[in-house]
Amino acid sequence: MASITSIGIGSGLDIETMITQLVAAERAPVRQLAKEASSLQTRLSAYGKLQSGMAALRDAAAALTRSSTWGATTGSSSDAAAVTVATSTSTLPGSYSIEVQRLASVQSNATGIYASADALVGEGTLRIELGTWSADLSSFTPKAGATAVDIAVGPPAESLAQLRDKINAANAGVVASVLTDASGARLVLRSASTGEMNGFRVGVTDADGNHGDGLGLSALAFDPSVGVLTMARALAAANAAATVNGLSVTSAGNTLSNVLDGITLTLGKVTSAPVQVDAKTDTVSIRKALDGFVSAYNELNKQLLEQTKYDAATKSAGALQGDSAAVQMRAQLRSLLGESSTASAMFTRLAEVGFDVQSDGSIKLDETKLANGLANLSEMQKLFARSDPLVPSGNGLATRLRNLADQVLSIDGSISTRSEGLRKRIELNQDRQEQLEDRIARIEKRLRAQYTALDRQMASLNGLSTYVTQQISALNRSQGSN
Repeated sequence: MASITSIGIGSGLDIETMITQLVAAERAPVRQLAKEASSLQTRLSAYGKLQSGMAALRDAAAALTRSSTWGATTGSSSDAAAVTVATSTSTLPGSYSIEVQRLASVQSNATGIYASADALVGEGTLRIELGTWSADLSSFTPKAGATAVDIAVGPPAESLAQLRDKINAANAGVVASVLTDASGARLVLRSASTGEMNGFRVGVTDADGNHGDGLGLSALAFDPSVGVLTMARALAAANAAATVNGLSVTSAGNTLSNVLDGITLTLGKVTSAPVQVDAKTDTVSIRKALDGFVSAYNELNKQLLEQTKYDAATKSAGALQGDSAAVQMRAQLRSLLGESSTASAMFTRLAEVGFDVQSDGSIKLDETKLANGLANLSEMQKLFARSDPLVPSGNGLATRLRNLADQVLSIDGSISTRSEGLRKRIELNQDRQEQLEDRIARIEKRLRAQYTALDRQMASLNGLSTYVTQQISALNRSQGSN
């Protein structure tokens, strides 16, 4: 008898279909669990979006509790090429008249002309010292706190390029460069910083023994106080000089950062007429922070509305419809917007400064009321930003909202606990699916074994039936012939 190679051949029954249908019936609980897992994953994703939305709202609310937001200022200049202005949170609004008589400058000296940057100068020692020159160059006052720097040159004699590199490496408060044009090359020395105290003199100990003859390394000497002027001075070090509202001020640099509280002035050129500088509250950046808060709140409100709604017409529900934590979150936010505060003596509710709550819970700004709030900025700041740990009713509303968001987003807050609960349910669901799949695999294996045995038995019986039929037919034919 031929062996059975495919189940059902022996019996003629569609056993494979029978097994498939029986296994499918056993898998019904798995399909239900998979559907439940999809729902749980959708809810977890919804909470992830709420977490991001709440974090954005918290950050926007926190911005409205910071003094730097409400204290933002901006500056303007009637001639930005002559005077630019930068403000800070400590700036007080005001107007100032600025005149620039002189810009701060560096001292600049140059040697005579050499054939090229590779031309040899000499050897010996250079001494560079910072300080202040008198107007007639008859005296030099060393800079307080600075130390003269000695620079060894050679042997052998060194070139302009080599001297440039050695001077720059010495960090003596002087910057060296080689200027090359059609006539040749010159070594140029300039102060590293502006201001009259950053002038310099150059002493030379020449290896040839002649320290002031202008030859060899002596070509770099510059000390008019002792009559040595070998290296020519092209520009004198000087302080900036200006007047602010008629008062004379000087500075070693062209940036005046301590003349006016909270204001930094940068001088760009000498003026022929007064420059008007104004510092004022930066209502544009404050408005941007307010708009950012409204946008973050409305986006979170939209998410909560979509996730918790039920549409009777389509009989469809949001992923968190009926979820107590999400419903409570929306109710808390809406309730907070309508609360009153004693933080400000002028404003007690957000609606009074233009934050109107719509029927869907979103905020729409009333420009007229908002303009009135911005016109009374200190009181509006209190309404949003004041913090009073002892008297909760004295807290600003942005402070309250930030505290609520911190609570909701905390490790034991509603979003975290609900998300963790959903993750655990998803894990349990997956474990249950795996257990059922193992059970179904065993059932299928058992069914295949049972039906395979049945198929073989029926094949055997079918074979016996065929044999008996054949024998009876043969017997009948034999009897008929007799």
